[in-house]
Amino acid sequence: MVSSKKEVSSEFLPFLRVYKDGSVERFLDSPYVPPALEDPATGVSSKDITISPGISARIYLPKLPTTTQKLPILAYFHGGAFCIESAFSFLSQRYINTLASQAKVLVVSVEYRLAPENPIPTAYEDSWAALQWIASHSSNDQNYKKEPWLLNHADFNRVFVGGDSSGANIAHNLSLRAGRESLQGGMSIHGVLLSHPYFLSSKPISLEPSSDDDVDKNLLYKAWEFAYPNAPGGFDNPLINPFSNEAPSLSSLQCSRLLVCVAEKDELRERGVRYFNAIKKSGWKGKVELFEVEGEDHCFQIFDIERGNAKIMFKRLASFLSAPLN
Repeated sequence: MVSSKKEVSSEFLPFLRVYKDGSVERFLDSPYVPPALEDPATGVSSKDITISPGISARIYLPKLPTTTQKLPILAYFHGGAFCIESAFSFLSQRYINTLASQAKVLVVSVEYRLAPENPIPTAYEDSWAALQWIASHSSNDQNYKKEPWLLNHADFNRVFVGGDSSGANIAHNLSLRAGRESLQGGMSIHGVLLSHPYFLSSKPISLEPSSDDDVDKNLLYKAWEFAYPNAPGGFDNPLINPFSNEAPSLSSLQCSRLLVCVAEKDELRERGVRYFNAIKKSGWKGKVELFEVEGEDHCFQIFDIERGNAKIMFKRLASFLSAPLN
C-alpha cells in the first residue's frame, strides 16, 4: 500500500501513478505467479532466466513425446501500453501455457523494462537484445550464456516473433530491424505474429479521435505520450506509425510469413487492417494473412481463454506457428 502522504508527480489513469520520490504505483497489473515445473492444466513447464542486467524472460516448454524433439521457437512480447503488465504475470502465464501447449512451440516470453522508469526506446532495445540472445544459441558464440532448453529443443529454421498490442508493435519493429542488422549466427525470422497491433498516427482514421481535444482524452494516444515523452515526430514517429515518411519500407520485413489478428470491436482494428493491406501492396515477398474475430474487443483472448472465440483464435494461432516449412 502506497502512503497517501506521498506527493504525486504525474498520472496515467487508470494505469498508474508516479510519485515525486520516483516510485510508481501500477493499478491494473495482474498478479505475479512463479514458473511451474509442469502446469497441471496444460503440461507445459516453465522457468525464469536472466538474459542480461535488467532483461529477463520466462521460458515455456510443452510436454514432449521424446527428449530430443525440436520445436518452433516463439520470442513473445507482452502488451500493456509499454508501461504495465509483465512476462511473469498470471495473465501472461495462463495465455502462454495455453498457446505453447496447443501449438507445440517453445516460447521465450521477454520481460523488457517498462516506462515511465525506462522510457521508450528502452523496450525496443531490451527486446532486440533478447532476440540476439535467442539467436546466439544457433551459433558457437561463447559470449552468451546458453540455455539448455533452447540448445536441446529449438528448431532455428522455424523462429517466430510475436506479441499482443504494444508487444505486437515491438515484434513488427524487431522484424524490420532484423532486415537491416544481422542476428547472431545468421539466424533469420521465419514468421511474425501480430495480435491487435498498437499503431497510431497524427491523422485519425475510422472512429478514432478527430480533434486535438479528443486525442488528449484518448488512452491510446496518451499511452504513447506517456511512454515516450517528446518522441521525435510525436504520433508519426516510425516506431508507432509504420506509414510515416521516416518509417522503413514494409517490404524490408525480415520474415517469410506474417499473421495479423484484429477484433471487430477493437479501436485499433482499422489500423491493423490498414497495415495488412499495406503489406500486400509493399512488394514484400512473403505470405501475409489477416484473421478477424467478430464481436470481440482488444486482446480478448488473454483475459478469458475459455470463451468460444478465444478457443477459435488459439486454434488459428497454433496452426500458424506449427505449420511445416514449405
